[in-house]
Amino acid sequence: MVSEPAAEHDDIARAMRAVPRRDFLPRSQRPFAGQDQPLPIGRGQTSSQPTTVAAMLRLLRVPLGARVLDVGAGSGWTTALLAYLTGPQGSVLGVERDSRLSEWGAANLARTGMDWATLEHSAPGVLGKPRENGWDRILVSAAAAALPRTLVDQVGIGGRMVIPVRTTLLLIERLPDGRTRATDHGGYRFVPLIED
Repeated sequence: MVSEPAAEHDDIARAMRAVPRRDFLPRSQRPFAGQDQPLPIGRGQTSSQPTTVAAMLRLLRVPLGARVLDVGAGSGWTTALLAYLTGPQGSVLGVERDSRLSEWGAANLARTGMDWATLEHSAPGVLGKPRENGWDRILVSAAAAALPRTLVDQVGIGGRMVIPVRTTLLLIERLPDGRTRATDHGGYRFVPLIED
């Protein structure tokens, strides 16, 4: 396995320091922000374990200026981390199917001042957010029962998507000829992805 450049790891570590998890947790969970475990954020959802989030971001390899979709944005923490990685030249959209969580997550995100990132309530019956020419990067923070074709179709040429399918973390890459390649990156546990 080829190791990734140290600079990428540094970027992830810097993002984690710049965007503290504590700011995206309910008040009752903030004392536990430094623990490396999932924490409840309400509505049956969790803030993922920091080492898991870091592993997903390393696989995603978010470049400056990327157009990124965050599916299952919840508290807004991953949306904010992605925004930090894209920088102001990029754009990040978080989508969350629970309307109360999406409102809270949007407010958390707004406090970061990274106005190139937004979080919205997902459209009923729509998984992700289709866009012309697809997304450069897609992060999915909930486990699908099977790889959702609708999300794969939203990955642009040269793009990458990291998604848990059942208990396996997959990296989906869109090749220059339009085909996709899926690789397996170990076992993880996530809340289920609800597909309307």
